[in-house]
Amino acid sequence: MVRALKGLASAISVDVVHPYLTDKGWSFETDFNGATGDRVGSCEYLQQIYRAAVPGYAGVITVPVLFDKKLQTIVNNESAEIIRMLNTEFNAFAEHPEIDLYPEALRLQIDELNSWIYPSINNGVYRSGFAKSQAAHEQAVNELFDALERVEQILQSQPMLCGEVLTEADIRLFPTLIRFDAVYHTHFKCNRKLIAQYPALHRYMAKIYQLPGIAETIDMDHIRFHYYYSHRHINPTGIVPRGPDVLAALRG
Repeated sequence: MVRALKGLASAISVDVVHPYLTDKGWSFETDFNGATGDRVGSCEYLQQIYRAAVPGYAGVITVPVLFDKKLQTIVNNESAEIIRMLNTEFNAFAEHPEIDLYPEALRLQIDELNSWIYPSINNGVYRSGFAKSQAAHEQAVNELFDALERVEQILQSQPMLCGEVLTEADIRLFPTLIRFDAVYHTHFKCNRKLIAQYPALHRYMAKIYQLPGIAETIDMDHIRFHYYYSHRHINPTGIVPRGPDVLAALRG
């Protein structure tokens, strides 16, 4: 999303892994529409890139990855940090260097929003879906929907989380919202309400979705297939639902 908004496509290419998370981790298989393969190093698995960067690496293999083609190594694999790097460090190559998603005047407000949105919403859906006990699930779900109600209240009086302007806080929240009704509501048992049932949140999603370049960053087939087909401990049959079409109502 930040790459699209800043206009960094000519400076930073993107390769997309296969949506099925295999026993060997993320793969670069190309037998799924939208999966590009590794067009930089022709690797079969993302773990090969990690271990080339850090020999003997035994940590978790995650996406996204910011990769330096010149030095042939991983720069960063933490999305929150990559967002800030793309916001400021590539302005010499950006078509829209004037866009600042972490303006100094709003940093305290953005950080405060992130401090509760991440654990309660972004990570809250996972805490609910991967809970090992009823009590843990209910605590996560309660925190999740309390936080969604809090965001709904904020957005009833302003278009974005920090007022009139799009910021990093919005960029971090949107991917969870766009997945919610299609995946988290059912697959992770976060089914108290749909995002579509929150008027302000739904308007907010549509506003962000319609920003230049954002729609092209979303692949609902990848999203659905990854969660429903990969998480066999939650969905043993691997059946992937075809709906709902959450994007239709956002197109305006």
